[in-house]
Amino acid sequence: MAAVPSSRAAAPGAAPGTPRAPRADALRNREKLVAAARDAYAVASEGGPEASLEGIAKAAGVGIGTLYRNFPDREALVEAVYAAELDAIVAAAAELVASEPPERALRAWCGRYGDFVAAKRGMAGALRSAFDAGRLTPSTTRARVTEAVGILVEAGARAGVLRADVRPDDVTALLLGVFLSAGPHGEQTPRLLDLLVDALRPRE
Repeated sequence: MAAVPSSRAAAPGAAPGTPRAPRADALRNREKLVAAARDAYAVASEGGPEASLEGIAKAAGVGIGTLYRNFPDREALVEAVYAAELDAIVAAAAELVASEPPERALRAWCGRYGDFVAAKRGMAGALRSAFDAGRLTPSTTRARVTEAVGILVEAGARAGVLRADVRPDDVTALLLGVFLSAGPHGEQTPRLLDLLVDALRPRE
């Protein structure tokens, strides 16, 4: 009797045993879930309702079963959101430098970093277990953020609009101070970020 083809067979031309690549619609569903979770956790960080997995699935336009197929538990979803947000904030540095004058790029990036901090606060409880287990490390996050800051301040120094003696890790520390004291989206935050960028301009 002829063998019945497996529904999990590899794509034509793939080596035997190679897992099938995710379908485009499955990838879109995953991206929509991550985006919906990011928005939900940002709301939670501002004192809004705590995000439920059912609510996240509904906001993404998928069923709860689709959520669980992609993320077996809340921690897995949170870690995916955190990783995606970190990748996005790092990539934004080069994107802004390519499209804006350096000092404006730095100021815009500072605002986006505030969004990242807000989302992180909304995920704090679930993230704690990932940090405790070593799956995520604060030092790696800070190193990647500082690398992004370096792209921005170096572009400004080359253009002569930012001081050449600025250390990226000092800027990271100043940003953390602003967001810890005034909050990522506090009333005082935009003024403090403006002052921070102004302090990095060359002095005659």
